[in-house]
Amino acid sequence: MPQSATAPVFIGVDIGTTTVKAVMAGPNGARLDSYAAVHATTRPEPGAAEQDPAHWMRSVEAAMVQFAAHPMASRVAAIGITSQVNTHLFCGTDGGPLGLALTWQDTRPAAAAALLEARITPEARAAALGAPIPIDASHALARMAWMGQTRPDLWNQTAHVLLPKDFAIFVLTGMVRSDPISAVGLVGPDLSYAAPILDLVPRAASVLPSLSDPLDIVGTVQPGRPFAGVPVATGTMDAWAGMFGLGVARDGQAMYLSGTSEVLGVISDHRRGAEGIITFPEWRRITLHAGPTQSGGASLAWLSGLLSKNIAALVDLARPGPILGTAPLFLPHLDGERAPLWDAESRGVFANMTGSTSAADLTRAVMEGVAFSARMVIEALEEAGQTSIQTLRHGGGGAGSDIWCQIRANVLGRSMERVTSPETGAMGALVMAGCASGEMTDLVEATQTLISKDRTFEPDPAAHEIANHRYEAFKRLYRSLGPVNATLARASTVKPQVDG
Repeated sequence: MPQSATAPVFIGVDIGTTTVKAVMAGPNGARLDSYAAVHATTRPEPGAAEQDPAHWMRSVEAAMVQFAAHPMASRVAAIGITSQVNTHLFCGTDGGPLGLALTWQDTRPAAAAALLEARITPEARAAALGAPIPIDASHALARMAWMGQTRPDLWNQTAHVLLPKDFAIFVLTGMVRSDPISAVGLVGPDLSYAAPILDLVPRAASVLPSLSDPLDIVGTVQPGRPFAGVPVATGTMDAWAGMFGLGVARDGQAMYLSGTSEVLGVISDHRRGAEGIITFPEWRRITLHAGPTQSGGASLAWLSGLLSKNIAALVDLARPGPILGTAPLFLPHLDGERAPLWDAESRGVFANMTGSTSAADLTRAVMEGVAFSARMVIEALEEAGQTSIQTLRHGGGGAGSDIWCQIRANVLGRSMERVTSPETGAMGALVMAGCASGEMTDLVEATQTLISKDRTFEPDPAAHEIANHRYEAFKRLYRSLGPVNATLARASTVKPQVDG
């Protein structure tokens, strides 16, 4: 669709787990330009997963420079930014990083999280947060407590604990701000910080940024930078931005975001909640029930490195045929699991392998295992929102494979509607920028205008029946491995005796 001479243009940026993606588009969704660059995660010790914020900003700034050269750059009306959560950056009084960021994959604070959770009853926690939201290794308070225990020097210098998007907004605008949706697990139903939760960690309230509505303009780009003077929206976390980037904004709609992890959610005004599911406070008549797994595309990336085959080659290997009942079964808990189990000690495994098991068999098993984890989340989501999910809007990097989309449909027994744009997070940030600027006033209308559907994958009845049996085995496999993992974890802490 052609752009009018005065049509506003928006920019959306997504600081993801592996890649910074940015999109420049007009109000009708017509893509004008895009940018993508990968960044590394370092794992210096067991459980660690860290990133250098300088790498994020190098990509964000490169995207802005590229977009500023576009003929329609002068029409940019607002910039929206989203990012991975819970990834936390500890900053000093000047806003500068004191070290590397702890990504959401970092499980080292698990013990600190367990101690914090034990200090508040489930009833008191649910009353403070409005839902039974867990305190796990990725929770901001667990990171603060862990930092105080392991790096007291750094913790004592900390003035701000920021998410990647908040840090990027600070660099661009000079403003330190976050939003109440990204602060899930820290805010109550009134979208303000919940004192009974923050009081668990001394100084927590003083280092967390003040909160603004996601559709507020937090500031403008500082002089000397591309797009100086352009408004920047507060924005929110990747799951919500991705939801809008999938065209999901109405009650009853459900989403399946596939990236490094899988994030599933449903909008429902029922607030019963369910164990292991995050029920967000209501915002603009949207109540989102969501669950992130620990490892989605990360599982396929791991297998890619293990077999020394790139991911495209693995996907091509998986193409020949369906998963049969006798095929290997994969538990994708390589670094524990998040929703709905929240089990940082669980570990991955292949079961039912034989001497004839091939690389293609392993690839299909990984794809299926990731889908089984998603099915566990969906069943918990239906309980949390008191709703039945029949169709999911599907997108993200992991949705690019037709065969994986079909495996998901078969395992879930639900229709998968894949969207056209693979940059769901960046497109969602762009939608929010459009609304924050005042050029687009309604999120539902904005998502319908900007987001289009590519194709629908329907479950194959025969394949779904096989998947049902294998899903029961998948759940038993997880339960049976618990004692084994516990034994191995204890054994790893035993120091060998040395004579003499």
